Amino acid sequence: MSFFSDLFNRTGRVARGQANQAVSAMEDATFEATVRQTIADMKTELNKVVQSSAMAMSNYNRLDAEYQKYVRQSAEWKDRAGLALDAGNEDLAKKALAKKAESDKQVASLQAAVESARQASESLKNQVAELKHKIEEGERTATTLVARKNAAMAQRKVSEALAGVGKADNAFAALSHFEETVAKEEATAKAFDQLASTGKDAGLEAEFAQLQGHTVDAELEALKRERLGPARQGVTIDLPKELPSATSTK
Repeated sequence: MSFFSDLFNRTGRVARGQANQAVSAMEDATFEATVRQTIADMKTELNKVVQSSAMAMSNYNRLDAEYQKYVRQSAEWKDRAGLALDAGNEDLAKKALAKKAESDKQVASLQAAVESARQASESLKNQVAELKHKIEEGERTATTLVARKNAAMAQRKVSEALAGVGKADNAFAALSHFEETVAKEEATAKAFDQLASTGKDAGLEAEFAQLQGHTVDAELEALKRERLGPARQGVTIDLPKELPSATSTK
């Protein structure tokens, strides 16, 4: 069981390693698109928050309008009660004050809801502003990240090429391999040349070379004698010591 467990663990590691490598390669190939999609997702989230903020603001506006209506009605019934008192009609003034009390009751019941809706609306407005700021910053960051990523990938390819590593069809690596092959052939040829010259006496070869040189000298002397001819060999010709003068008379 331990053997199979170890086998499965190792197989799992290999599979995970290949999967991670595939994902990394995919991320490298689609890095810019992925970054742009992230910004698009942020904008989608912003739209959702804007919609929620709009609903919250609409709810606040509706409650506030209702609240302000009862506030106005309370003030109006108070003014009417005063007019009734000025006219000496207390019963009418009481009826007006009773209506005012009903409006005040509505104002009290709506006040907490209006305040809660206002806080929610303000909070969402702040979130919308913050998200817009983050998206603007994210767009700038995305452009910088894409540029940095492209520069890093280019630098890595150059470094891999100079180091002779990377892809199997790396031309620099192939040229280095060819150079190594030629160097091996040259070393092999030199080794066979050394083996071929093994057993030869260098001093003896030099002596024979000198003999060959002497033979050439001897042949030269023989050729000189041949050119003189048999009649001139051993004969000495006396030349005059002075030439006759050009002014001498015949």
